[in-house]
Amino acid sequence: MNSRNAFVVLGATGHIGSVVARTLLRDGHQVIAVVHDEAKAGDLKSQGAEIDVVDVGDPKALRATLRRGRRAFLLNPPAPVDTDTDAEENRTATSIAEAVGGAGLEKVLVASAYGAQSGEAIGDLSVLWNFEIDVGSTAIPMAVNRGAYYFTNLDMLVDEARQGSISTMFPAGLDIPMVAPTDLGLAAASRIAGPLDDIGVKYVEGPEAYSFDDVAAAFSKTLGHAVTVRTIGRSQWEASFMQAGFSERAARAYARMTEVSRAGVERPDDPMRGTTTLLNHISQLLSAKSSAK
Repeated sequence: MNSRNAFVVLGATGHIGSVVARTLLRDGHQVIAVVHDEAKAGDLKSQGAEIDVVDVGDPKALRATLRRGRRAFLLNPPAPVDTDTDAEENRTATSIAEAVGGAGLEKVLVASAYGAQSGEAIGDLSVLWNFEIDVGSTAIPMAVNRGAYYFTNLDMLVDEARQGSISTMFPAGLDIPMVAPTDLGLAAASRIAGPLDDIGVKYVEGPEAYSFDDVAAAFSKTLGHAVTVRTIGRSQWEASFMQAGFSERAARAYARMTEVSRAGVERPDDPMRGTTTLLNHISQLLSAKSSAK
């Protein structure tokens, strides 16, 4: 492989990065897949990707990998929820940005999120804002894809839905832009392989916005029984996160992120749109869960 023509893909075995890598390979591009565990990258290797096991928290090692490529898809990995997630994710974001500096890339694409903004300890919103700023400061041409609320956030609701209800911290009728990670991966692959002057922030969401009433209806239709929505009161948010295994600091940050998101759901005028509907995702999710039994 002439690596300097390759696309370096971080998080290449994850929900989004795997789609980026597979799409680039399908389209005839060379790919260096950055992973934590080579054993999980067998399918990418069989499709022709070069596999590189790198700790993104090691800027020197990551820079060496980036220098072997031409362009890069940058995704900051989520920290384990039982840690101080903001501190850990800011650390890896800073490391990735440091690695990008001096790597000689002609273009990068940063995976970010709707509502990214400056602030302290507001979960992904502040971490990804810092990520955008830090990578942008390297002066390498940068595209940013801000993704809407991931459909995969709903996957944890399956057991509740089977019992007839789902719980949420959002008002049941509030429409929220949502998107499938597959569609985020396709949008990212398109932009990172596109023209050099396709830079700046773009937004990616699904075919339409959905409320948690819509989520309950999709579960109801797929499961064949009624599913209702239970809204968790603000005073219970942090406790709910901690019951789910979050550390105290992570629970506080995620509760603040939820509060900020509820107060001002971002609604861009002309987002890139994927094709996966909420009902498609729920149907595929339940089918996969049934097959896994």
